[in-house]
Amino acid sequence: MEWHQQETDQSIENLNSSLKGITHDEAHKRLDEWGRNELMEKEKKTLFMMFLDQFKDFMILILIAAAVISGIIGDLSDTVAIVVIVVLNAVIGFIQEYRAEKAMATLKKMAAPYAVVIRGGAPSTIPALDIVPGDVVSLEAGNVVPADMRLLESAQLKIEEAALTGESVPVEKHTAVIRDASAPLGDRKNMAYKGTFATYGRGTGIVVSTGMGTELGKIATMLQEEMEVKTPLQKRLASFGKKLALAVLAICAIIFAVGIVRGEPLVLMLLTAISLAVAAIPEALPAVVTISLALGAKKMIRQNALIRKLPAVETLGSVTYICSDKTGTLTLNRMTVEELYVDGKFTKAILSPVKSRNPEEPPALKPYDMLMTALALNNDAREDSSGKVIGDPTETAPYSFAKNAGFHKPELEREFPRVSEIPFDSERKCMTTFHRVVKDEGAGFEYISFTKGAPDILVGKARDILASDGLLRVDADGISRANELMASQGLRVLAVAMRRWKDLPAEVSPGAVESGLTFVGLIGMMDPPREEAKEAIGLCKSAGIIPVMITGDHPITARAIAKKLGIIDDDHKAIINGRELERLPLEEFEEKVEHIRVYARVAPEQKLKIVKALQDKGHFVAMTGDGVNDAPALKRADIGVAMGITGTDVSKEAGHMILLDDNFATIVKSIKEGRRIFDNIRKFIKYTMASNSGEIWAIFLAPFLGLPIPLLPIHILWINLVTDGLPGLALSAESSEKGIMNRPPRHPKESIFAHGLGTHIIWVGLLVGFATIFTQAWSIKTGHAHWQTMAFTVLCLGQMGHVLAIRSESESLFTQGLFSNKPLSGAFILTFALQMATIYVPFLQPIFRTEALTFNELMFALAMSSVVFIAVEIEKIFKRRSADKYPVI
Repeated sequence: MEWHQQETDQSIENLNSSLKGITHDEAHKRLDEWGRNELMEKEKKTLFMMFLDQFKDFMILILIAAAVISGIIGDLSDTVAIVVIVVLNAVIGFIQEYRAEKAMATLKKMAAPYAVVIRGGAPSTIPALDIVPGDVVSLEAGNVVPADMRLLESAQLKIEEAALTGESVPVEKHTAVIRDASAPLGDRKNMAYKGTFATYGRGTGIVVSTGMGTELGKIATMLQEEMEVKTPLQKRLASFGKKLALAVLAICAIIFAVGIVRGEPLVLMLLTAISLAVAAIPEALPAVVTISLALGAKKMIRQNALIRKLPAVETLGSVTYICSDKTGTLTLNRMTVEELYVDGKFTKAILSPVKSRNPEEPPALKPYDMLMTALALNNDAREDSSGKVIGDPTETAPYSFAKNAGFHKPELEREFPRVSEIPFDSERKCMTTFHRVVKDEGAGFEYISFTKGAPDILVGKARDILASDGLLRVDADGISRANELMASQGLRVLAVAMRRWKDLPAEVSPGAVESGLTFVGLIGMMDPPREEAKEAIGLCKSAGIIPVMITGDHPITARAIAKKLGIIDDDHKAIINGRELERLPLEEFEEKVEHIRVYARVAPEQKLKIVKALQDKGHFVAMTGDGVNDAPALKRADIGVAMGITGTDVSKEAGHMILLDDNFATIVKSIKEGRRIFDNIRKFIKYTMASNSGEIWAIFLAPFLGLPIPLLPIHILWINLVTDGLPGLALSAESSEKGIMNRPPRHPKESIFAHGLGTHIIWVGLLVGFATIFTQAWSIKTGHAHWQTMAFTVLCLGQMGHVLAIRSESESLFTQGLFSNKPLSGAFILTFALQMATIYVPFLQPIFRTEALTFNELMFALAMSSVVFIAVEIEKIFKRRSADKYPVI
């Protein structure tokens, strides 16, 4: 049997303990047997091994090989550039992994440092690390629960469990047996769990689990066992790198063989093949990816999104599902009064109370005034020096509501000072306060009592009901229907009643005073949804992203919030609770998972199960949350989004990004930024691969057309240096395409060459190659001795024309504005100037084997260079005329 199913005596017997606790000697034996009450960490990697792991990526290994080859052939500038890029990436990766290791350390901080235990019948304060199963622990308001306990005594004990279960209000505890073996953690009200804390009352419990055996320990185990999945970009680049390496090696081998067969010098062909291999590998790609992500992360901080792990920026663009915790993420994590039932009528109270009171006038004996007076006085809430209301959420919400209506507790207490009270307890399910009426003014009574509690309890204690027409007979059925209607909307309903007294009763006890009451009204409270979250969810849907709510709260409350936010309509099949989820076999659950929109009353391991099931169906999942219970799922998700204000340190360490304003809407801005960044990375790949393939085609095809090899190794390496670097990096600053949030997410398994990118690379590469070869052939045929310099210039500047043309998928450069991307404009001007320097600066000519071109030769080379720009602009005209309204990248 589970501990919550056992009677207290049975639990004590099973743990070989007693109400006096265990002896100190027995505690030492159990400490040796069970170990210390702490969260254990798996063996960590050394910092050096963590750093070395950053060099295992296939693309990084290719770059290291390219650096070695560049050094061998004497091109030290390329070697240095590649080494800097590789080390920079390794450092960034190392920092991210080191930060992730801190999640466990943060989880351990939640443990209580000391606890009061009863050993041998005497209380003793000991380090919480030394607590063992069988110890009897005393709890008071403000204590952190040191271990998992079966409660033996509860005196109005309330425990805040939001971080563990998602329950938005403190849970009132009792000691009665709970028969349901599969009751969720939030419903096990006779248990107290390690890491939660007592907010009210006192109690004692017997320790049933310590350390890694506690519910917090189970989360720690999941957190350590869960491996982070690779981001879409990491997967695509790994696949791209492998295919590229094989293709480049094959092509270079063919070029080398063809050159030897044609009788070219062996050393020249070897250097040409190696230079081409180095040039074909886009060594700037990791730098472009890193810089794009870093710039995106910097921009997102201004939008209140802090990126902890750089790849998360791009991952947002691939997200197909957002699984969001309800409490504090989609809601305000603050109880508010939403609806009133008074004088036989419902009144919505979402925005403001229906009317305000003049503080100078005493409350009238009318339903609304008496209800507001009761809400203001019948609570233990108070304001601190800053005006913040302190107390239980179910008391602070009515207090604040009454205050906003002009019924301020400090003012009313001068008119109705409290003289006695009967505190709330879970058996009576109500609370009563007595007040002396100072401003009698012929009211006919000197004392008034207000009682609030469960509606079904108070209706049974009521004799009449206060209406605007006076006192009427209680309509129990009508009040019950009103209660059911409010509860069906996910509201937490409290009833309010009153009773007038000529004299203070001699015995202020529940049996004596909580009867013959006058029913006043009902209030419905809720942790309301964020207004901006509703708009954000609408934007998610327009972007093809499915929002899902995952919560530890009750199904009725979850359904009400989900309907208000627009996550579900009236589809009851879209909601499932933790108990149903537990009974579902994995195969059957995976069949249903894409149709479920709300998960209620779920345990931490079930959140993880949901994320995994969606990933198994091929989806990229973002998980938002703020509690300890969210941490394993945050880590497992493709992107974990932690809350910056209400989030626990554990969730922040486990997440990939943190919302600094706890605003769900910030995610939508981040998704847009992620899509823009991936678009720009694809543009760089499109640019660099078309450029590199142009070089390969020119060198590969020239011998077959009876022409000499058009470029020397120095030309290849120079083009590689000046065209791949700055212009490519400048593409990362390109603004987002029009309609970027009106297209669906990229398919998770989609190739990086999808949507025509591969085709574009092939035809543009061929065009660049043919433009180069045509220039070479025309120059030789017409007797121009500078044919190699002309071919060199056409190949270099043709790539610059291409980079200007691909700034947008469909919009013309002239519509965008020539200087709208200033970094790219600067890179273009600099590259053009450097290319002209290699041709016309005398001391550079022997280094680059160039000769000064005549004016006509230069004009011809510039005309041939512009062919690619013109062709791509024509392609975009056809795209704009196509049926697609928005570009698909």
